[in-house]
Amino acid sequence: MLDLVILSLHFFICLLISVAIWRGPKDVDLHSSSTETVEMEPDGLILIGREDDIKKSRRTTAKVNGREVVVFYHEGKFHAMDSRCYHEGGPLRLGEIEDINGQACIICPWHKYKITLETGEGLYEGRNPLEPSPTPQWLSIGVKQRIHKVTIDNGNVYVSPPDLSVSFDSDYFADKHRNSGDLAMEKQSNSQAAEQVMARKQNPGECSNEEPLS
Repeated sequence: MLDLVILSLHFFICLLISVAIWRGPKDVDLHSSSTETVEMEPDGLILIGREDDIKKSRRTTAKVNGREVVVFYHEGKFHAMDSRCYHEGGPLRLGEIEDINGQACIICPWHKYKITLETGEGLYEGRNPLEPSPTPQWLSIGVKQRIHKVTIDNGNVYVSPPDLSVSFDSDYFADKHRNSGDLAMEKQSNSQAAEQVMARKQNPGECSNEEPLS
């Protein structure tokens, strides 16, 4: 009889342990895919992902309230901007980063527009016709791409919500592609970007978005 009581108690304890494990907290994955909306922190900062993960991948894209933002890690610094180029909405996440006139720039894979990672300025190579012997120089057409402030805290990467009281050219394409999934224009961008990279390697001196001085 005593053996039966002990066996019953053992079975009851095992049952309680099983229920406790089943109802316990589940692991939470903080990593966001390139098309998912990320989490909003209580202080308003928006969690993008783990610092180490973005350092390894060098870039990641996240949907923030439907707005697509790309975060780059380049030469020890994080930069974030609207992922659609201000010119015609090209996918900047597929572009290459180059140093132009001492500034790190993302090169749009569609039309080679050059945008500084630090400020979002559009750069072009032009000549001043008033100079006796005009030589090409890199000039700014102003801030065209919306930049997002990046904050690193406890191994996580956050961006601040955009101040929509100030508008930028890239806002048009950010709004146009809000809440969209895999766009038709993005499906062709991989092959298009590869073709353009090969073309630039064959013609390294060619500049495709040169604009005259006004």
